[in-house]
This record gives sequence, structure tokens and C-alpha cells, in this order.
Amino acid sequence: MNPLLVVTGGTKGIGRAIVDTFVRQGFDAVVCSRNIEGISGPSLLPFAADLSTRTGVDALVSYVRSLGRPVSVLVNNTGVFLPGQLNNEAEGTFETMINTNLASAYHLTRGLVGDMMARREGHIFMMCSTASITAYTNGGSYCISKFALLGMSRVLREELKPHGVKVTAVLPGATLTASWEGTDLPEERFMKADDVAASVWGAYSLSKSAVIEEILMRPQLGDI
Repeated sequence: MNPLLVVTGGTKGIGRAIVDTFVRQGFDAVVCSRNIEGISGPSLLPFAADLSTRTGVDALVSYVRSLGRPVSVLVNNTGVFLPGQLNNEAEGTFETMINTNLASAYHLTRGLVGDMMARREGHIFMMCSTASITAYTNGGSYCISKFALLGMSRVLREELKPHGVKVTAVLPGATLTASWEGTDLPEERFMKADDVAASVWGAYSLSKSAVIEEILMRPQLGDI
């Protein structure tokens, strides 16, 4: 039986690149997103859910458990960016950022990590951001959510050390995905989603006695 990967926000961008990379290496992948149209294939297990809601997360946990297969890798990649400043961003922006970027990872991890701990095996990746360590104007609640996600990653790493489960925080800078559609900047100014996916695979591929705790990636010319 192929090892199982679970990726949220896995239908496009970095999430899809991670799915494709791991499938090429012999994994089956649960691919979760609100819209799973066009996601099909012998190694793909699409599941539609809105992970900004607890109901959606619980549905995904139930689905994964129903497969009766151990999860080898969990990638908490679901995220959304809404620009704004704390003093003027739209009402509800904070709740949207926290529920989507942070609470989804918290509840999904809690729902699946127990089996990893029991098996003393597994790897959890948290898709953070350079916004997890560098605050910037117009980042508002997005920066808050990503700072918190990195903090959660570090706490989880400490908790899971004695249980044989690895935790890696991924902090990519500007990556050419749909969120940058319409930009006037040249393509070479951005990282590629495949670069991030290759780094995730590299971290997973280490021996059981080693872990990369954090992957910080930026475009060669620096932040945008």
C-alpha cells in the first residue's frame, strides 16, 4: 500500500505542487479544497470542504479516518490573504484570517496526530510565510495569523519530539501562484511553487534521526 499524504489547499499553487511531487514519489494523496473540480487520478483522493469552519475540518478528519490508512505526511497549507491595516481593515477580516490560516491547522492536526503518535511515525508541515517573522504595513491580520501559525509549529515540535513525529514550518516568500495574478513584476522575480515543493520533499526525505525544523525561502533578489 502506498504511503498517504494529506494536503489542504491542495488544488493549486504550492499545495498542488506538493501533491504532484509526492505522488511522483509513490504516495497517494488526500487533496482537500473548497473546489475539487478537475482533481482526479488513481493516486488522488479529492475531498471538498471549507476548512475555515470547524464543521469542514471535522468532515475532513472523519473522511481521512474512514480510509483506515495511516497518514504519513500532513501538510497544513490552507490559507487566505486579505490586505489591510489593523486600524482600517474590514470588520471580520481578523476572524477570517484566524479561522482559515490558523484554526484549520490546529483542529486538523489535533484530529490526526494521535495516530501518528501511537505509531511513532509521521511528518507534519505547517505552511507559514515570511510574514511569520517580518511584519509589514498592509499585512494586518494576515501577519497575526502567520506569526501565530509559526508559534504553533514550534510548540508542536517540542510536544512531538519524544513521540517520533516530525514538525517542519515552511516560510516561503513571494511565490508565483494565483494570488499574484495581474502583477506587473517579471516571472523571474518570484520563486516557483515547485521550488517550495522540492524543499518539502527534501525535508521529508531525511533519516528518522534528523528533522529540518524551519525552511525559510525567499526569491533570489529578496522580498517583494
